[in-house]
Amino acid sequence: MSAVRHRPEGLEQLEAQTRFSRKELQILYRGLQERDGVVNEDTFKDIYSQFFPQGDASTYAHFLFNAFDTDHNGSVSFEDFVMGLSILLRGTVQEKLNWAFNLYDINKDGYITKEEMLDIMKAIYDMMGKCTYPILKEETPRQHVEIFFQKMDKNKDGVVTIDEFIDCCQNDENIMRSMQLFENVI
Repeated sequence: MSAVRHRPEGLEQLEAQTRFSRKELQILYRGLQERDGVVNEDTFKDIYSQFFPQGDASTYAHFLFNAFDTDHNGSVSFEDFVMGLSILLRGTVQEKLNWAFNLYDINKDGYITKEEMLDIMKAIYDMMGKCTYPILKEETPRQHVEIFFQKMDKNKDGVVTIDEFIDCCQNDENIMRSMQLFENVI
C-alpha cells in the first residue's frame, strides 16, 4: 500500500496568492516534500521544538499550528504553510496584525481575553525555557498580560477587539520595529 502524497496547487496560483517567487516556492516545497507535503500537529511540534531545545515549545507550537491550519482539518498543507509564511515574512502591517490577532484569539470568537493572552504568554515563557536572564518569576506572564490589557483594552470591557489590537500595535514603536525583522528572510 503506497502513501498518498499531497500535491500542491499549481505554482502559478500560489505565486499569485503569495509574495513568493516560483523559485522560492519550489525551495519551500522541497523542504516539506519528505513529509508528503502535509504536516500533522505532532510533526509540527517536533519540528518547531528543534528551534527551542532549552524549553518546552509544545504548547506554543500547538497555538501556532492552529493559526496555520486555516481550514481546521488537523493538518497544515503546503498551501496553508506558504500562505501564512507569506503574510508573516512579506505581508503588510495590517495583514501581519490580523494574523497575530488570530493567533491570540484561541477560540476564534473575535475577541482576545486575558485568559487567552495568558495562555499564549505562558507558552512563550515555557518555550524560552529556564535559560532567560534575568530569571523569570512565576507571576511574570500574568504581569505582562495586565500591562498589555491596560494598553489595548481601550473601552475597559475586559476583552480586546481586533480594532483595539491593531490600533494599539500600530502605535507601539517596539511592535512596529519587531514586525520588520523578518521581511527579507527567504
